[in-house]
Amino acid sequence: MTSQETAPPRKARDGGQVSSRLTGIDAARGAALLGMMSTHLLPTFGPSPSWEPTLVGLVFSGRSAALFAVLAGIGLALGTGKQEPRTGNDLWSARGGVAMRALVIAVVGLSLGGLDVNVAVILVHYAVLFLCVLPFLGLRLKALCFWAAGWVLLSPVLAYLVRPLLLDAAPPLQLGHNPNGEDLGTPSRLLADLFFTGYYPVFQWISYLLIGLVIGRLALTTAKVQLLLLSGGIAVAAAAKLGGFLAMEAWGGRAALEALPGTRGYPLENMLQVNLTGLEQTGSWWWLATASPHAGTTLDLLHSSGTAAAAVGFFLLLGTVTERIKVNFLIVLSGPGAMTLSLYSAHVWVVSGFTNQPLPAGWTEEGMYWTQALCAVAIGVCFALLRRRGPLEWVAHTASKLGSYRPAAVG
Repeated sequence: MTSQETAPPRKARDGGQVSSRLTGIDAARGAALLGMMSTHLLPTFGPSPSWEPTLVGLVFSGRSAALFAVLAGIGLALGTGKQEPRTGNDLWSARGGVAMRALVIAVVGLSLGGLDVNVAVILVHYAVLFLCVLPFLGLRLKALCFWAAGWVLLSPVLAYLVRPLLLDAAPPLQLGHNPNGEDLGTPSRLLADLFFTGYYPVFQWISYLLIGLVIGRLALTTAKVQLLLLSGGIAVAAAAKLGGFLAMEAWGGRAALEALPGTRGYPLENMLQVNLTGLEQTGSWWWLATASPHAGTTLDLLHSSGTAAAAVGFFLLLGTVTERIKVNFLIVLSGPGAMTLSLYSAHVWVVSGFTNQPLPAGWTEEGMYWTQALCAVAIGVCFALLRRRGPLEWVAHTASKLGSYRPAAVG
């Protein structure tokens, strides 16, 4: 939820240093925040008995969270050398800063996990992802491409083989709730949930950060790369979704999965379009052929990474336009996008106040979403105009500076 893109720093009014940033990256992060908020507050399925997917479910489910993860990888690449990764002591210093930033995010995530809230909080998984990619921060573009491709292809298969073993344990190695401080007392269960059996399986999601590192090592300020991300992302996303559709509908995959026990609830056809969370996805290799949101399959990773790359390319192009016309209309997204850790945390806290409670008289789910979205935009724009970091961003930045500190050599 925090970014690391750096260039020559400028002095903030609060006396801190605020890095000059790629506006398009922050705008993409802001769009991801608003998209994720929509899946938390608005229905992704229609009413029974049809349970038809809603527009929010079809557009944002799975894709907004994946965009966050890809942007995390991009931010790490920009903060560790951009096209030329850091080496030697500079690299170790950067890794220390990332590790401390991850610690702050984890603490915030564990705190939010203690709330009674019907939201799958991503922050602890996000922090673990930061730690998992530390070994890759010094790799150049070619090596990163090989690692990203291998992880996308192989991690879903390995996860499919490991997941049943964890779920068949007594008791099952799965939390069934957001990670919180109490779960630190059962580390094996916590780690199994974080990496394989939970809502955001870190083992497969490492793919998103590796792809983000690949993108972040490109010359993102050039129109050629921006257009490549937009067009290439759309092509990959469309091809992956087509492959999943053919596997499920033309080649018999959905019929085979519907015959399995444990696929009841929402109609599987609708879940394949919106979200497979809640299904164990065991008992048939056909699960690996879906491109469904939150499936964690190769096709899902390719599709959601493709949409993320396209979004990044699109917002980078818009950022270039704002520079040329000298009108920063993207501030409505880049403002909140520069302080997503604070805004996301505030959003989860506010939602927890209404969990299992009736909405206030006259309020609707749509009204609740638009109120929170507009507040997030307004707060983000104000902080951007004042050139101040969000409160949690300031804490994460300070921790990162402490983690990256290396005393000057003597003599």
